[in-house]
Amino acid sequence: MPFDIAGKHAIVTGGGRGIGQAIAKALAGRGARISVISRTVHEHDGASADVTSEDQVRRAFEACRNKNGPIEILVNNSGIAESAPLIRTGLGMWDRIMATNVTGTFLCTREAAEDMIVAKWGRIVNIASVAGLGGAPYISAYSASKHAVVGFTRSIAAEFEGTGITANVLCPGYTETEMMHRALDNIKRFTGKSDEEAREHLAQSNPEGRIATVEEVAAGALEFITGDRNGAAMIIPGNVLV
Repeated sequence: MPFDIAGKHAIVTGGGRGIGQAIAKALAGRGARISVISRTVHEHDGASADVTSEDQVRRAFEACRNKNGPIEILVNNSGIAESAPLIRTGLGMWDRIMATNVTGTFLCTREAAEDMIVAKWGRIVNIASVAGLGGAPYISAYSASKHAVVGFTRSIAAEFEGTGITANVLCPGYTETEMMHRALDNIKRFTGKSDEEAREHLAQSNPEGRIATVEEVAAGALEFITGDRNGAAMIIPGNVLV
């Protein structure tokens, strides 16, 4: 039977739009108290922070804690994507992607973990990508960062085994978000494909040969948060556990 999360304090990073916003709404629909940490304007309680900054993360989490109490659920959704051939992948791009996708996930998880350890209960869901389980041309930095998120999640899951805290990772394929729309624009610009052709190209690279919805990703997050699975990776679309 799914665990009741009504009244639980959930922090969602990058929750002002796209996947993060959908997850925040899904959790709020189950009665959770929502704090959003984002650089953008959001509709829920929360704080503004750059997740690559240790000081900003600490201050933002403390502000959320003061408003909504100890942190019981954390969804690390903040992330960026850039693409380039390997020989044109500059150190600046590499560092930006690693700082947001990997260091940001680490800093936020570490900040929330103490509350969960004290409570002997907690749920951590990290958002990676199917690129974190495989690879594709022109996304070596992004893929490396998402592999790191998967490995980090499985390591903390092992560390927290038996404590009441679980850590799992969602690995969506291309999902109907602003990030995907930027990918579509790049395909159309560099290949001359139509919007329909570009969409089909992305869909065929996805599990099940279709583009995922943010609601599907949010449903996967809810499955992890209301259950007791630990150390799992879920591919979306398809909800395949690996």
